[in-house]
Amino acid sequence: MALNIRLITDQDFQEALERQAPLRVFKDDHIIDTGGIIVRYDSETVVVQSGVGDLAYHSRSACEFFELRKR
Repeated sequence: MALNIRLITDQDFQEALERQAPLRVFKDDHIIDTGGIIVRYDSETVVVQSGVGDLAYHSRSACEFFELRKR
């Protein structure tokens, strides 16, 4: 079973980026992306890579980001 750790601050995003932690991304209470890792982020956008050529750009203000950690 995994723990869902909400990412809010730049420090949260930086730690998830460094650990290459898998993410879950929610928008309007629906999962829109799961299992990808953060490639890059700034104050407005988070770039998540799920596969070799699969990049997704998510708005930080419109989405909720959760890091998946194993217990």
